[in-house]
Amino acid sequence: MSRQAKKIIISGGGTGGHIFPAISIANELRKREPETEILFVGAANRMEMDRVPAAGYEIVGLPVAGFQRKITLKNLVVIYKLFKSLRKAKKIISRFKPDVAIGVGGYASGPVLRMANSKGIPTVLQEQNSYAGVTNKLLAQKAKVICVAYSNMEKYFPKDKIVITGNPIRQDILYDINKIEARKHFDIPNEIPVVLILGGSLGARSINEAVLHNLEKLAQLNAHIIWQTGKLYFEQAGAMAQKTAHQNLKICDFIARMDLAYHISSIVVSRAGAGTISELQALGKACVLIPSPNVAEDHQTKNAQALVNQKAAIMVKDPEAKEKLLPQIEALLANKDMRDELAINCGKMGKPDAAKDIVDEIYKVLK
Repeated sequence: MSRQAKKIIISGGGTGGHIFPAISIANELRKREPETEILFVGAANRMEMDRVPAAGYEIVGLPVAGFQRKITLKNLVVIYKLFKSLRKAKKIISRFKPDVAIGVGGYASGPVLRMANSKGIPTVLQEQNSYAGVTNKLLAQKAKVICVAYSNMEKYFPKDKIVITGNPIRQDILYDINKIEARKHFDIPNEIPVVLILGGSLGARSINEAVLHNLEKLAQLNAHIIWQTGKLYFEQAGAMAQKTAHQNLKICDFIARMDLAYHISSIVVSRAGAGTISELQALGKACVLIPSPNVAEDHQTKNAQALVNQKAAIMVKDPEAKEKLLPQIEALLANKDMRDELAINCGKMGKPDAAKDIVDEIYKVLK
C-alpha cells in the first residue's frame, strides 16, 4: 500500500453477529495501518449505532428496514426507506470517497455496496453463516472477493470469488488464562466439571425454560452450572433456584468475563449463532447447540448441522429442549471420551486468525 491513508467503508449490522466481526475487521485494519480512515454505515436505531462508537469508530445511520415476509402495506414503507437509503448512501460514497467498501451482511450493507459498485469502487463481502443472507446473495455478483466461514458456499456465491477465512472473534477469549484463578472468579472448586449454559443477552426462551424445567435435577449433577439467563429471565430464574439446593448453580443475567467462563467449561450449551460457534471452534469446546427457530431461513440449524456433520457438536431441536437437553448434558458428563472427541473436532474447524485473513484479502483488493 502507498503511504497515503486509505479510506474504507464497513457497512452492515442489525445484530451482534454482524457488528462484532465488523469491529474486529476494523481493529485489524487500524492495527496494520493506524492512519487508515474507517467509516461505518449501519441501520438507524439498530444496535450498531451504539456499539460502533463505543469501539471508537464513526458511524452514519441509514433509514433502511427489512421487508416483511408476508404481503402487507408495511412493505410500501420499507420500499420508501430503501430509496431514501440509496440516496443517502450515494451522498456518503461521494463525500467519503472510499478505496474499498466492505459488507458484513444486514440491511444497511445493500444500499452502500450497491452505490459503491455503481461508482466503480471495489467491494468485499463477509458472510458469517452457513446459509447466505439475502443481502450478500444480491451483492455477490459484483463483489471482488467473498470471505466465508463454511465450506460448500458455492451454492450461494460464485465459486471463484470465495475464500474460506472463518469469522472474526473477540481476541480476548484467546488469551492464556490461569484456570485456577478463573475458577476462583466464579467460586468453583477445581475438581468439579463446569457446564456453561448461555441464554443470550436478552434470554433464549427455550433454553431458559429447559433449564427451569430440569433445575432440580441439574442441581444434583456432579458438575457446576454457570447459567447466563439474559435480562428477561434473571428474576424468574433466581426465584426458582431458591426453592432447590443450588450450591453448584451460579445464575447471572450477563457474564462480563466470558473468556474465563469459556476456559473453565467442559460443556457449553448455547444457540447456534455464527459468532458464538466461531468462538467455540477457536477454543475447541464440547458443545450442545439449540438453534433458534426465529431467524431468517432457519440458518442457525444449518450452522449447527455443519458441526454435527463433522462430529463436532450435538444438536437439540428447539421444541425438544425441555426433554432432551438434560439427558445430553448427563451423557457428556458421564463420557469424557465423547467430550474430548467433540472438543477436538470442534477445534479443528476453528479459525482464530479470521480477522487477519480477511484483511489480507482486503489488501489484495486495494493493491
